[in-house]
Amino acid sequence: MSSPNTWYVYILRCGDGSIYTGIARDVAARIKAHETGRGARYTAGRGPFELCAKRRCKSQGDALRLEYAIKQLPRDEKLRLTKPRRLADFARSTQLFAI
Repeated sequence: MSSPNTWYVYILRCGDGSIYTGIARDVAARIKAHETGRGARYTAGRGPFELCAKRRCKSQGDALRLEYAIKQLPRDEKLRLTKPRRLADFARSTQLFAI
């Protein structure tokens, strides 16, 4: 079970095929917020959503830094991160202290 200070970075595939990256303490609740149009401006009207990857981080700061690093990548690199273990490898390669 996660501690209350645990944050996650998650990657969603939107219904229109686009990729969205975000952070949350409770990923399932955040996806529900996206589905109801309250999650983020970008995701409004782009459902349904598929959770492609998530990564636990030690702090909100680590999660924000990893999210930013992912958002700087071109689309094809983001898609690679949805494969098993790729997000974990990327987090380690960026020198972030993701768990």
